[in-house]
Amino acid sequence: MSADPAVAKRSPTVRSSWARLATRPEMGVVVGAVAVFVFFSVAADSFLRASSLSTVLYASSTIGIMAVPVALLMIGGEFDLSTGVMVTSSALVSSMVSYQMTANVWVGVVTSLVVTLAIGLFNGSLLVRTQLPSFIITLGTFLMLTGLNLGMTKLISGTVSTKSISDMDGFESARRLFSSSVTLGSVEVEITVLWWLLLVAVATWILLRTRPGNWIFAVGGNAPTARAVGVPVGYTKIGLYLGVAFSAWLLGQHLLFKYDVVQSGEGVGNELIYIAAAVIGGCLLTGGYGSAVGAAVGAFIFGMTSKGIVYAQWNPDWFKFFLGAMLLLATLLNAWIRKRAEARR
Repeated sequence: MSADPAVAKRSPTVRSSWARLATRPEMGVVVGAVAVFVFFSVAADSFLRASSLSTVLYASSTIGIMAVPVALLMIGGEFDLSTGVMVTSSALVSSMVSYQMTANVWVGVVTSLVVTLAIGLFNGSLLVRTQLPSFIITLGTFLMLTGLNLGMTKLISGTVSTKSISDMDGFESARRLFSSSVTLGSVEVEITVLWWLLLVAVATWILLRTRPGNWIFAVGGNAPTARAVGVPVGYTKIGLYLGVAFSAWLLGQHLLFKYDVVQSGEGVGNELIYIAAAVIGGCLLTGGYGSAVGAAVGAFIFGMTSKGIVYAQWNPDWFKFFLGAMLLLATLLNAWIRKRAEARR
């Protein structure tokens, strides 16, 4: 009996579509995310409650807001070790400027945006001008910001934390923008989740549908070759650092208007979490490969693990062990997917 001609005609196309899908940078982490979700659904009775999932999404968004631009930076072949303390710097500047000037808090918010973007511009410009490794440049920025955060806060406030600004003009309007929540059905969802999803959509559009997206992949894959064909390598890298700085400002404002008071020592170590989320999401340390969606799913895995351990009533001391194991497994899986993708070209 002969095969259906229509089916025979469609089969190569279907197989080709599945093959392309299987070699996407985020496919490995999607499989991992499903496995983690199923695991904690079984291990923790409360994990599937609507309120628990809302908490997981919030924890994921506070990582994902930074993991997405960090992923774009890594695709462009660079690192930023100052991201964790830059978030804190953003919140500190906004709070202290508002309090010391006894002005509307929006003055502090705008000042913080300018200062944070200046930090990103400093990182990118110094990288382009000196050709030093981004690891060294941003490590230096990390150390400087860590000292500035503590020193300036103690100098101005007399303590290691900022003063409350909750009674100042503009606080409520700023809180609605940066730290409110929306009700979806019977679930309260933090606005950071919406900001996170918006960043993923914009970053994905830039990478896959715009000329700067092609530049990012080209710069990360082979900067000298990209420069030879007319790609503005320097401007591309500076733009990526500005994108990281903008997200740091956004997350810093959220933390300020959610908790009102900011501790100057916060944020140290978070830069490794952002990088790990991007790597788990499929980004290569060598650049030129990865996706914003993968980084977002990597952040979601972090959120599920951090809260799932609590819901399962396990010792939270094991959290870092699980993260390290996931990082290694994801890196191995991503390397395997990468080799399959190269073999099919």
